[in-house]
Amino acid sequence: MVRAVRGATTINCNTAVEIISETSTLLKEIIKENSIDMDEIISVFFTVTRDINAEFPAVAARKLGWTNIALLCTNEIDVPGSMEKCIRVMLHFNSDKKNSELKHIYRNEARKLRPDLSDNG
Repeated sequence: MVRAVRGATTINCNTAVEIISETSTLLKEIIKENSIDMDEIISVFFTVTRDINAEFPAVAARKLGWTNIALLCTNEIDVPGSMEKCIRVMLHFNSDKKNSELKHIYRNEARKLRPDLSDNG
């Protein structure tokens, strides 16, 4: 069965180093907390707010060795007053887990997006 797990994080500065570092940390935590095997991953969608353009978040996944996984980056809808410098991830993978067993990961200021799911670091 195909499942999707969500995650989001924020960065302080629009730099390639920070985008890659924070995206990498987020992806590693999603994989660890959900015990996802790399061969189970189907695709990963990344969105960024309009103030992030120094690098593609997908570069972080490629640097982790995710070379055979479909990755896509796009812009988040620019809603007035919405969170700034935010990177969001939706990872699709094959799993026997129930949706209720998935652990969605929200880091940094992005915890405010889903306080009901943000008991993580």
